[in-house]
Amino acid sequence: MTNYGTIPTSTSPPVNLDYISRAKERVQAGLGTRRPWRQMFDRHCFSFPKGFHDAVARVKTNVAYFRMNYALVVLLILFLSLLWHPISLLVFIAMMAVWLFLYFFRDEPLVVFRRTISDRTVVIVLSVLTIFVLLLTHATINIVVAVLTGVVVVVIHAAVRKTDDLLVDEESDGGFLRPSGGSSSS
Repeated sequence: MTNYGTIPTSTSPPVNLDYISRAKERVQAGLGTRRPWRQMFDRHCFSFPKGFHDAVARVKTNVAYFRMNYALVVLLILFLSLLWHPISLLVFIAMMAVWLFLYFFRDEPLVVFRRTISDRTVVIVLSVLTIFVLLLTHATINIVVAVLTGVVVVVIHAAVRKTDDLLVDEESDGGFLRPSGGSSSS
């Protein structure tokens, strides 16, 4: 006997939408530490440092304040350098997926063989694994040059961008820097 015209019912388990929404919240929270690009490239905030110690102080302050922006700049430079090495680019994208799954989207500690693995260990292992796997793709020169170029770009920007508009507010941001326009406690 056939059942034409009946609506089939699904017995498969529903998709875990909670996992997806938690992952989305984590990505938004991570990107929330990114500072506005307009603030980073405000033309009125650029001048040469007065000396070596001033340049080092600027680099420390700007790297702490714009760390997410600088990380995105370095990753963009690395990504662009891998465009001419499609295998390396695919490996880079695969390793980004591994990072997202094992580090950024996790809600609970990572457990392997009934042992809890710390976040620090996960970061170290994933970093070494990412570098090792990328180097296996024979794009070593491109990767090294891209990372060095990214670091040079970050250091130059951080050295010439004034820090007068950035203040430390340890209570509200957990020791991170914030613009002087925010509330500060004295």
